[in-house]
Amino acid sequence: MPLDPLSLTILPTIGAVAASQWDALVDNDQPFLRHAFLHALEASGSVSVATGWEPCHLSVWQGEQLVAAMPMYRKHHSYGEYVFDWGWAEAIEHAGGRYYPKALSAVPFTPVPGVRTLIAEHADATAVRAFLAEAWREQCASQALSSWHLLFANEADVTAWQAQCPELITREGVQFQWRDRGFGDFDGFLASLTSKRRKMIKRERRLVAEQGLTVSRLEGEAITPVDMAHFYRCYAITYHERGRPPYLNHGFFEQLRQTMPDALVLVQAHSEGRPVAAALYFRGSSTLYGRYWGSEVVADCLHFEACYYQGIEYCLQHGLTLFDPGTQGEHKLVRGFAPQRVRSLHYIRHPGLAAGVAQFCQEEGEHVSAYREAAQQALPFKQ
Repeated sequence: MPLDPLSLTILPTIGAVAASQWDALVDNDQPFLRHAFLHALEASGSVSVATGWEPCHLSVWQGEQLVAAMPMYRKHHSYGEYVFDWGWAEAIEHAGGRYYPKALSAVPFTPVPGVRTLIAEHADATAVRAFLAEAWREQCASQALSSWHLLFANEADVTAWQAQCPELITREGVQFQWRDRGFGDFDGFLASLTSKRRKMIKRERRLVAEQGLTVSRLEGEAITPVDMAHFYRCYAITYHERGRPPYLNHGFFEQLRQTMPDALVLVQAHSEGRPVAAALYFRGSSTLYGRYWGSEVVADCLHFEACYYQGIEYCLQHGLTLFDPGTQGEHKLVRGFAPQRVRSLHYIRHPGLAAGVAQFCQEEGEHVSAYREAAQQALPFKQ
């Protein structure tokens, strides 16, 4: 019996597709692509036309069966992406063109590498990608979108798209991630480090305790509405200190607490019996993701403890092999987080801008590659 032909539906909201259909395409190690996560972004209003993120998710069907999907948004700015293209926008606008709106396939506010193209195991991946490529090209043309951007796709996804669409421009970056090398426990991890870095970490953890702070973890349904409300106050502080409102609102986090508690790990720091700082992690099947942090107090080394050492310890205790603590920070390097290449892909309709961006990305990539190699040599593990 012949298969039904592929058909495309543009979803104006993630709620337009059943969670069971969408999640059947999502890897267990990718909490940020789960229907519940994307729905919380939209239902809370953190992602909406009003905030400059207009959902237009691509969904590919064979009859009544969802066989592929890709999160996509029409963007009216470049906030919350973490792959910075403000200079590209300025260049084309100075020449009299328009950069916004653009199309973006990514997880909003979440620079975590992973699969961005969700394809059923039984589907013809090459045919599906060709179908999706036709879809986002048509969207760019019919909606007068300047470009399409695929951000923080994993290596396999990037490679497959490069083969499918050779005109895509590749941009490289670096993040720092921790991997279990068979350490066994936290003492085993410390034993693998040079004496200087081992002493540094012991001192930093000791300083937290000496300031009268205790640190604990809550998981899943043990996280109460009060705990989440306190976390949000801390999270908001990190934005207010920089003079801007948070990207995400309390409703987003509270909905996650209710709809995907199995993915949540909350670290709390206490002083005199009350919580004063918090870090929220997400758990996949083999990876821990450090995402959000904030503190009501100023305390030496508390950020390192809550956001790095607690995460490493949790991985070692629960058999997780990878810890992605978030973007930025050479300070992660000396604490055992190795440099990893991250890549994004860019389709730009304007030929002149495309040529300029391609040249920029090639030159930038050479510097990024050299930096990554130098950073690798600076890891604190014993030779």
